Amino acid sequence: MTETLAIKNLHVSVEGKPILHGVNLSINRGETHALMGPNGSGKSTLGAAVMGHPSYEVTEGSVTLGGVDMLELDASERARAGLFMAFQRPMAVPGVKMADFLRHATTNVRRPERKEGEELIPMREFRKELKEKMAQLRMDPEFARRYVNDGFSGGEMKRAEILQMAMLRPKFAILDETDSGLDVDAVRLASESIAQIGKEQLGGAQMGILIITHHDKLLERNTPDFTHVMLGGKIVETGGVELAQELYTSGYDRVRAAYPDAAAIEREMAEADQLETVG
Repeated sequence: MTETLAIKNLHVSVEGKPILHGVNLSINRGETHALMGPNGSGKSTLGAAVMGHPSYEVTEGSVTLGGVDMLELDASERARAGLFMAFQRPMAVPGVKMADFLRHATTNVRRPERKEGEELIPMREFRKELKEKMAQLRMDPEFARRYVNDGFSGGEMKRAEILQMAMLRPKFAILDETDSGLDVDAVRLASESIAQIGKEQLGGAQMGILIITHHDKLLERNTPDFTHVMLGGKIVETGGVELAQELYTSGYDRVRAAYPDAAAIEREMAEADQLETVG
C-alpha cells in the first residue's frame, strides 16, 4: 500500500497572525509536486509547519504520514518518521563538521529507536556511502570536513541540503526554493541531483517530493505530477507541468482574477505586513 503525506484543512498562525487558511494537499510516495505562488502566500510557512517548527502554530487541521499524526511529534520525531525539509536559508553550525553531523543524523533516522550514546553507523560503512553520494553530487571530498554551512556560499548551502537528503533517504522531502540565489549551471546541477536521488528506491518505494519554487528551471529534470498554486494562504488551483510553465511566464494575474476571495486575503496580509513595518 502506498504511503501518503496528507495535509487536511491546515490553518497556521505565526505570533498570533493567521498565515495559512485551510490548506489541503496529499502526496504519495513516488510523486513529485510543485508548489508555486506569489511572495508571502504561505509556501514556506506550509513547509515549516509540516516539519514542526516551534514558531508556527497549527490552529486547525491535520498532517499525517501513512496514517500517523505528525502534529503529535516534535521535529526530530517527524524526521525519524520519514519527513525532510531542505531550507531556503539553512542555519550555520560552527564547530560541527558536515561528516559528523551527517553520521549522527543518518544513524538517528535509519534507527528511529536509537537512544543518545548508543552506537552510530560503523565509520567504514558511513564513509563509503558518503563518498559515493558526494561523487554523485559532484562535490569535493574536502566538503565533508568543513563546518555545517559555516562560510558556505549560497550554492554550497543548497548542495549541502541535497547531500543531507541523499544520506537521510526520507520518505517525503520538502524543498523550499532550493534554486534561490543559484546561477543557471548550479540550478541545473541541483535539478539533476534531486531527480537522481528522488528516483532511488527505499523500502520498495521512491521518495515523495514537494518542490516549493518561483521558477520552472528546477522542474526541468523533476517534471511535477501536480502543480499547485497558493494564494492568500490556500491552494486555489492544481494542474500539471503546463501550469508551472504558465505561472513562470505570465505571473499570477489570471489566478488572482479567478480567485477573488483568496486575492483579497493576499491584499489584507500584505497591508498588515506594511503596517507592521511602518510601526
